[in-house]
Amino acid sequence: MDGKTAIARILKAEGTEYLFCFPHNPIIDVCAAHDIRPIIGRTERVVINMADGYSRVSSGKRIGVAAMQHGPGVENAFGGVAQAYGDNSPILVLPGTYERRALGIPPNFQAVHNYRSVTKWVAQVPFADRIPQLMRRAFTLLRSGRPGPVMLEIPVDVMDEPLNGEPDYRPFKVSRPHGDPRDVEEALNVLLAAKSPVIVAGQGVLYAEAWDELREFAELVGVPVMTTLNGKGAFPEDHPLALGAGGRTRPKTVDHFLNKADVIFGVGTSFTRSAYIVPIPPGKTLVQITINEDDVNKDYPVSYGVIGDARAVLSQLIALARTRLEGPRPSDHVQAEIRAVKTEFLRAWMPRLTSDETPISPYRVIWELMRNLDRRRTVITHDAGNPRDQMVPFYETLIPHGYIGWGKTTQLGTGLGLVMGAKLARPDLLAVNVMGDAAFGMVGMDFETAVRARIPILTVILNNNLMGGYDKYLPVSTEKFGARYLSGNFAKVGEGLGGYTERVEKPEDLAPAIRRAVAEVEAGRPALLEVMTREEAVFPAG
Repeated sequence: MDGKTAIARILKAEGTEYLFCFPHNPIIDVCAAHDIRPIIGRTERVVINMADGYSRVSSGKRIGVAAMQHGPGVENAFGGVAQAYGDNSPILVLPGTYERRALGIPPNFQAVHNYRSVTKWVAQVPFADRIPQLMRRAFTLLRSGRPGPVMLEIPVDVMDEPLNGEPDYRPFKVSRPHGDPRDVEEALNVLLAAKSPVIVAGQGVLYAEAWDELREFAELVGVPVMTTLNGKGAFPEDHPLALGAGGRTRPKTVDHFLNKADVIFGVGTSFTRSAYIVPIPPGKTLVQITINEDDVNKDYPVSYGVIGDARAVLSQLIALARTRLEGPRPSDHVQAEIRAVKTEFLRAWMPRLTSDETPISPYRVIWELMRNLDRRRTVITHDAGNPRDQMVPFYETLIPHGYIGWGKTTQLGTGLGLVMGAKLARPDLLAVNVMGDAAFGMVGMDFETAVRARIPILTVILNNNLMGGYDKYLPVSTEKFGARYLSGNFAKVGEGLGGYTERVEKPEDLAPAIRRAVAEVEAGRPALLEVMTREEAVFPAG
C-alpha cells in the first residue's frame, strides 16, 4: 500500500462520501476507487466553499474534505480557506506539494508556511508511515474544541511511498465536555436574578446540535433569544421568544431588547466585535458559554464564563433550573412586547416588502421567497453585500440549518459553493442561494458544476447592473468612468451552462417564476432565476 491509498482508506473509515476537488492531485482517483465520489469544481475557492457548506449543514458531524494540486491549486484555494477560518468552519484540506527534495527552493509554494494564519492546524507529511497519526490528529482537531479548517500538505513522492501493511487507524471518539458545576450554577444565578436578560445564541449551538435544549431552556426561564448571524436558525424565528438575528442589519426587536438588557447570556458564541455583528451596548453584564477558552474576554468584558459544549452545558442549566423553579417562569409580558415591536417594525417595512414598483425591489424578492418556499424543508443562504443586509432581518428561519449565515469575512460568491455543499449534505432539503450580479460575476461558471455534478440547487440573482453600495466609495470613478456599473444577461449564461433559467422583470411574475423553478429543482435540475432589481441601499439597523 502507498501513501495515497492509506489516505483514501482513512477517509473511508471516517465516513467521507465526497471529495471536493480540482485536478490534479493523486488522491482523487484513489478515493474514487474507494467509492468516495469526486465533485470537481471550476475553481479551487468554490471547491473549498462546497466542503465548507457540507460541514456546516452537517453540524460538523460529517467533515467536508477538499483536495487540489500543489502549486497553483493550493495557492488559488487560499480565499476559501480564509473564509472557513473566519467563520470557524471545520473542513479538511489535503493539497499536494512538491517532492521532498524540492521543498524550500524558491519559488516552490509550501502551504505549511503560508496557511498558518487561516487554519486551526496545518502540517506537512514527511513520510508515508506518518500518515495514520497525522490524519488521526487532523480529525481529532476537526471534531474537538473550536471548529476550524485543518490542512495536511502531502508531498507528491510521499503519496507514492509504500507503507507496511494496513494503516493502524481508528476514528476518534468525540468528547463533549460539561461545564464546571460551580460555573454553571453561578451563570444560572446571574440569569435568574436579572431584570431584563437576553440570550444570545451562536453557531456553537448548531455544531453541538443543541437547538432543542436551547428552546427548552429559554421557555423554562422565560428569556428572549436572539442569534448571531452565523447562529441564525439555532432558534426558530417564529417562536414567541425569538428576537431574530443580530447581524450588520437586523429586526428592530434585536436592538430594542439589547438596549434594555441588564444581562447578556451568550451560548455557543465567541462575542466577537465585527462590522457584521450587532454591537453589544456598554454597561451590560456578560455571561459566556463557549467551547473555546480563547473566546472569553477576547473582545468584550465577560464577567462569568463557562467552558464547555453548548448542548452539555444547556443540559446542566436545565437540570439545575428545574430544581430552582416550580415550572416555566411566566413570560407573557415579554412575548407581548416582542409582538408589539415586531408588528411595528414590519408595518414600517411592508411597503418595500410588498412593493409593486419596477425595477423590482430586492425586499419584494425576499418576501416572495418567504411566501413561496416551504421553509421547514429549505436551506437558504445570502451572499456578501446588499443581499445579506436585505435578507437577514426579514427571512424568518424555522429549522436548524435552515439558513447558512456567514460573514466575518465577506468574499463575494461564497454562497454558491456553500449551498452546493449543503445540498449534498442534506439532499432532503431544497437548497437556495441568493446573490447579486457582482457575486455571480466572481463564481458564476460554477453553476455548471451544479449541472454537471447533478446537484439540484436554486440560484436567485438580484441583478441591478451595478455594485451596490459602492457609490460612496467610488464617486469620482463612477462619474468619470462608470466604474461601479455592470452588465450581463445571466439567465442566458445559466441556460448556456445547462440549467433551467428565467429572467423576471415584473413583481407579479415573481411568485409563479419561483414556483416553476422549485418544481425544476425538485425534478433534479439546477435552476437560476435572474430578477431585475433596483438598487435599494436602505437597511434596518440601529
